[in-house]
Amino acid sequence: MLTNKQKKKLLKRHHQKATTNNDYINQMKRYRELFSDFPDIKFLINNVLESDHLIKSKLLPQDLPVLLLPDNVQDQLYQVINQKFDKNDPKGDQLWDQLSDALPKLDKALRSYRDYLEETYGMWAYISAPFVKDLADYIGNHSVLEVMAGNGYISKGLADLGLTVYPTDSLDWVAENQTGQHQVTKIEKLDAVSAIHKYQGHVDDVIMSWAPDKGTVDLDVLNAIRKADHDLKLIVIGEKNGATNSKAFWQAAHMIEPKATEKLNRHHQPFDLIKDQVYLID
Repeated sequence: MLTNKQKKKLLKRHHQKATTNNDYINQMKRYRELFSDFPDIKFLINNVLESDHLIKSKLLPQDLPVLLLPDNVQDQLYQVINQKFDKNDPKGDQLWDQLSDALPKLDKALRSYRDYLEETYGMWAYISAPFVKDLADYIGNHSVLEVMAGNGYISKGLADLGLTVYPTDSLDWVAENQTGQHQVTKIEKLDAVSAIHKYQGHVDDVIMSWAPDKGTVDLDVLNAIRKADHDLKLIVIGEKNGATNSKAFWQAAHMIEPKATEKLNRHHQPFDLIKDQVYLID
């Protein structure tokens, strides 16, 4: 039997074709028009479109709802069509067939939004403006280092709120991934452990978001923080024992400050199969 992690990886590969081979946003706009009489469905689609619009405008998006169609969606279709058409009107049957055929495709498109963000913008963790505001409030007047910063969404968001941030990344992945050409802030080319050695005397907090689940660079980061001359706190964004970080890292990590962690996760809620969260670690 497949584990949850294996299922997520299979689903992810399946959805990547959909987001790569289609004009995703135009597709979502067509679905919004097709399902214009269904508020619950339009709500989900509008959230995706508004999120994309803000990211495209180099702004952080708002929080997302869970991008799943309602369990009673077919009942909703049936009720609306019955209200609009007489029982024997073939137009009602035609619309039912059209909407029923579109539903599984829309469902797949909604579930593929994370893949679209990864492939289009290089945004792996979904970073919203409300979440970054909570993160900035938690960090306060401390300076912060971000390792493995990717395209820099977190660092830019914090810097825009007035924090001193040092975004770093090895950038080894850029040659293989075109999304690395779309940095939203200047990223210093520096591997994670070297970044900690360089900035440990200048910061109080280190952010590590969506570290890969292969290799143990995340464990190297944790050990470097624990050996640092200056007390450092590690802020991790990832899915525990799931899609991010190594098993060795999660085994070694010591979670702290549960109340602060809960507050940080108010605006970092799952919207798909990935259940990533914020963790405070020392």
